[in-house]
Amino acid sequence: MSSLSKHKLWLALVFSWVVAGCTRIETGEVGLRIGLDKQIAGTELLPGSFNQTLIGSVLTFPVREIAVKLDNKTPLTLDNSTLADFDLTLVYSINPSSVSDLWATKSRSFHAFEDKSQDWYLMYNYVETIVNNAAYKAVREYRALEVADNRAKLEQEIKRIVSETLIAEKLQTALSVSLVQVRNVLPAQEIIRSANEVVTAQNALRAKEIEVKTAQQEALRIAALNANSKAIEYMNAQAQMKIAEAVQQGRVNTIIIPYDFKGIVDTRQATK
Repeated sequence: MSSLSKHKLWLALVFSWVVAGCTRIETGEVGLRIGLDKQIAGTELLPGSFNQTLIGSVLTFPVREIAVKLDNKTPLTLDNSTLADFDLTLVYSINPSSVSDLWATKSRSFHAFEDKSQDWYLMYNYVETIVNNAAYKAVREYRALEVADNRAKLEQEIKRIVSETLIAEKLQTALSVSLVQVRNVLPAQEIIRSANEVVTAQNALRAKEIEVKTAQQEALRIAALNANSKAIEYMNAQAQMKIAEAVQQGRVNTIIIPYDFKGIVDTRQATK
């Protein structure tokens, strides 16, 4: 092998070694260099930068749109019923300029590490705790069957409680909450069963009320028909009486006789 070829091979090996010893900060991430003394060296490393890891190491922290999911929670409602299932997602972001301070001053238990990506999620465990507390507090204001119908109000209330907690902890500039979404609400089975029984009973009561009103209307209709029938009979009798009087007085020569006319009986005694 010529000296030129050996030189190229050596350069290639060095280049591979250098590249392998570098970490690139991806979009949506911020990096921190950790020196051999385990202390933060310098300021935050910005997206797009390549940073050597031959001496010391580089930690990467996603800072945008971090989703915290609460699944299979069972908060207590206003009527002291435990929900069978309550699922929630909260999305928060980290201020890139706060990464160094959060890593240096907050307990490691506040953060979460993902093995697959080798990323640290700053304040993930902390946010998960405060959103869980906020969710339980907000749900407590509603009855079991009202929770699902008030998702929008719940989301606003949970976001408000979380934001107030961040302010109280002086973290409002380091963390920001962009979304709270209630994904699923399921009351306890006994609550659903009781509600169905109430609806069935209410429907049966309405059916009975309709039957009673129908019977009352029918009774009124029959009474009205009977009253009209008696009125017609009375008017016919009056007409027949007037016709009879007119005939006796000789004031009519032609009369119309009803089909059911039975005749006129003069009960007065004849003048002798």
